[in-house]
Amino acid sequence: MATDTHRAIETVWKLEAPKLIAGLTRIVRDIALAEDLAHDALVAALEQWPTDGIPRNPAAWLMAAAKHRAIDQLRRRTRLERTHEELAREGKAGRSVDEPGRDAALDDDDLNDDLLRLIFIACHPVLSVEAQVALTLRLLGGLTTDEIARGFLVPEPTIAQRIVRAKRTLAKNQVPFEVPRGADRAARLSSVLRVLYLIFNEGYTATAGDEWARPSLCEEALRVGRILAELAPDEPEVHGLVGLMEIQASRLRARVDASGRPILLPDQNRALWDPLLIRRGLAAIRRAELLGRPHGPYVLQASIAACHARTVDGDRTDWNRIVSLYDALVAVAPSPVVSLNRAVAVGMASGPQAGLDAIEQLSDQPQLRNYHLLASVRGDLLVKVGRPDEARGEFERAAALTRNARERQLLLIRAMECAASPGASRSEV
Repeated sequence: MATDTHRAIETVWKLEAPKLIAGLTRIVRDIALAEDLAHDALVAALEQWPTDGIPRNPAAWLMAAAKHRAIDQLRRRTRLERTHEELAREGKAGRSVDEPGRDAALDDDDLNDDLLRLIFIACHPVLSVEAQVALTLRLLGGLTTDEIARGFLVPEPTIAQRIVRAKRTLAKNQVPFEVPRGADRAARLSSVLRVLYLIFNEGYTATAGDEWARPSLCEEALRVGRILAELAPDEPEVHGLVGLMEIQASRLRARVDASGRPILLPDQNRALWDPLLIRRGLAAIRRAELLGRPHGPYVLQASIAACHARTVDGDRTDWNRIVSLYDALVAVAPSPVVSLNRAVAVGMASGPQAGLDAIEQLSDQPQLRNYHLLASVRGDLLVKVGRPDEARGEFERAAALTRNARERQLLLIRAMECAASPGASRSEV
């Protein structure tokens, strides 16, 4: 029974921790203190629920317990007298924390506002990107420092230090607990989306280590993205990113074989793609399009992913449509990596030589000089035009540049096989 209760507490905590921390941060105006209070409430639950039973409203119980703990602490801190008074006004003397009255209830509108504020704070520009990622996963993903460290193959003390420094930086800069407005909101939203995209991509194709993918990171980015989409329903780029992540996540089961070896897009068993995630992704894209604004980079990338998701047979993929979407993406968010992906699409739409010609225009880009996928894509196209010796050298170079063991193994196999007859494209777009 106690084990069942502990499992229930773990589930409640996973679901409610972000809301709890967000609500407490609004009250105490201090993320570190809010997180401490939330964990105090968790400890109280672990002590009391196995004996007293799970309360009717677990989330409200946790919030009430945290508030009572806050009152106890703030009474000793005269410099926070105003916050204490605010907490005291919210409480009602003699009410049990299991009683779901106004003291314990979580107002939906307040919750939504609090979560949105917390997302913007976690991705505040005063923090480094690494700190934003760590804090987002800690506060909104509910991951422990150990889980975050394992996800990014970074020592746990490093992640712990990033989180502590991030909280101190926010406090030192007196970052207000509010949703920014106007141009500042647009700039901060871009930062939020970038952080979620970074987390998802690290899960989708790990930059280093022994595993090709880390689905847990994809799941956390997608979970936070779905929350953000409901909190900011009028932002097309939010729906675009969610649509992109949904469709990409639909392929996760098909991207590795039973031994964990990578399976690239053309070789995947599309029957393994998750139809529910595809439907959710297409619905998110429609939500973005119905807002009637010009397509931004995430909506365009989601539309590219949708071209693959809508095609049961990979040979019927509309590569000309994909090239046109990449043209639009280059116009709104130019980067060498986007141009490289466009070159792959050109090679599929107009033939491998056309792809090689597009690649050659990128060879002097400093950002791509040590980018293993440039050599990998070039090797693939060289095989197709019948230049296997050059292709082998490109695959070997790509293998030397990647830090992912699974990817290195795949590239070395391709290097050994490159003298064989050219087959279907093995590049992911």
